[in-house]
Amino acid sequence: MPNGANRQTVIDALLTLLANQPLERIDLADIAKAAGVSLADLRGEFSSVVAILAAHMKDIDRKVLAADISDMGEEPPREKLFDILMRRLDAHAAHKAAIRSLMRSTLRNPPLALVMNGLAARSMAWMMSAAGISAAGPRGVLRAQALTLMYVRVLSVWAHDDDPGLARTMAALDRELARGERWSGMLDTMLAIPERLQAGRWRARRRRDPDSKSDDEIVAA
Repeated sequence: MPNGANRQTVIDALLTLLANQPLERIDLADIAKAAGVSLADLRGEFSSVVAILAAHMKDIDRKVLAADISDMGEEPPREKLFDILMRRLDAHAAHKAAIRSLMRSTLRNPPLALVMNGLAARSMAWMMSAAGISAAGPRGVLRAQALTLMYVRVLSVWAHDDDPGLARTMAALDRELARGERWSGMLDTMLAIPERLQAGRWRARRRRDPDSKSDDEIVAA
């Protein structure tokens, strides 16, 4: 597999196998055989089956992020995120059977579910950034995790939505984003409480000692 030339072939081979059997039955040798490469070449490109799945998810990220959404410049973040996540589902369309199989495997395998959750949360952070929603800091991490859980619920609807117009999927996504918007508002409120308490303590300290410095002032000094 010189210079990763057959990288996509390996990813496609895994997805094809996954559409017909659970992940826990797929061996690295099976993937190499289906892709027409040696185990040595496969090892040179990927460290594990999960690494191949991670590479596929990264490819989906890049495909969605490359889409032009400049015509949505004035739209609110929720509308942008709706469009971005629908584009992501469209990018998954060719591998719906594989995704159904993977979802079944995660339900049976908690360690796999944790790994896939981490990969999905990383992807959701990119989707948020594309929609103009900050993914920075602890607040961003919590938002990405919440969006991951919401997206998985939508994905379970999409996986069995045979309507070409995906009406059920779009309705589910709209509901989840509305719920997420409310949750994000509560999160902002909860995270603002420690900041207000810290500010209150600082004001009280200044009243007691007018010459005291804030933490920011100490760092700057």
